[in-house]
Amino acid sequence: MAALRWLTPRRRSATARSVLAGEASAEAARKSAEAAEIAETPQEPAPDSGAAEPEFPVHGDDRAAAFFDLDNTVMQGAAIFHFGRGLYKRKFFETRDLARFAWQQAWFRLAGFEDPEHMQDARDSALSIVKGHRVSELKSIGEEIYDEYMAERIWPGTRALAQAHLDAGQKVWLVTAAPVEIAQVIARRLGLTGALGTVAESIGGVYTGKLVGEPLHGPAKAEAVRALATAEHLDLSRCAAYSDSHNDIPMLSLVGHPYAINPDSKLRKHARELEWRLRDYRTGRKAAKVGIPAAAGVGAVAGGTAAAIALHRRRR
Repeated sequence: MAALRWLTPRRRSATARSVLAGEASAEAARKSAEAAEIAETPQEPAPDSGAAEPEFPVHGDDRAAAFFDLDNTVMQGAAIFHFGRGLYKRKFFETRDLARFAWQQAWFRLAGFEDPEHMQDARDSALSIVKGHRVSELKSIGEEIYDEYMAERIWPGTRALAQAHLDAGQKVWLVTAAPVEIAQVIARRLGLTGALGTVAESIGGVYTGKLVGEPLHGPAKAEAVRALATAEHLDLSRCAAYSDSHNDIPMLSLVGHPYAINPDSKLRKHARELEWRLRDYRTGRKAAKVGIPAAAGVGAVAGGTAAAIALHRRRR
C-alpha cells in the first residue's frame, strides 16, 4: 500500500478499495477453480460457431491465459439483469424494486458518468435483496437461472475464442462486475477455468449485505487480473483479454494480446488507434468495417428491466 501514499485521502480510499476488490475476487476465483479441479466437473461441449480459429493463442504456453469480460462480450446483455429476472420470478423482491433499479441504471447511461451517490444507492439496493440469504441458496438458484435466461444468449463466436485458448492448454477466466457466485456458474457451464467477480461479504454462509472492497468494475478488474496473474505465475505480456467496453481499457492494457469484442464506440476508437484486434459478432462482420455501437451494460440492464416489467404486467 506504500504506492498509494501520494494520492489524496479520497483517491487513496477509492484505489485501496479497488485493490481490495481485485484481490478478494482473485482469491475467490482461485478457490473455485481448485475445487472444480478436485471435483472434475464434466464440461459442456462447445457448439460449432463456424468462426475461424484466430492466429493466437500459442499452443503449449502455460504462462499465458485469457481473460473474458462477460456482459455483451461472452453473453448478450447484462448477467445481473438476467439474474434479477430470476430472483424476481422467485419473489425475492417486488415490481417497484425492479422499477427503481431500472431507473437507476437508465440514469447512469443518460448522465454519461457514475455519480458516487447514485452508485452507492444502486449498490445498496442490490445488496439488500440478497442480505440474509444463504450463499448456497443463491448458487443453486444461479444454476436454474443460467438455464432459463443465459444459456441461449452466449455469443458462439466469443465461445469459440475461449475454446481456442482451452484447446491450446491455457486457462480461461471470466472477469465481471456480476456477483462472483453467478460468474462461477457461467464459467463452469461453459467449461472455463473459473471466474473473477464482485465479492459480497458473507458470515457463516449468509450474506451480510456488504461488499468486500468495490464492485469489480473498471480499474478493479485490472487489479483482479494482476493479482490472479501473480498467484498463477502468468506472464501478462503473453496473455489475452477480451471486452466490449471502454471501461475495461485498464484490463485490456495489461495484456500483450487485447481484443475488442462487440465494442462500444469509445473502445472501438481506442482499439483502432492502438491497432488492437476487433471482432463483432452482432453483425457477423468485423467491427472495423461497421459502425454499430454496442449497448452498454447498464443500458442493457435498464432497457431489459423495463421490458421485463412491461411483459409481466401484460401477462397479469
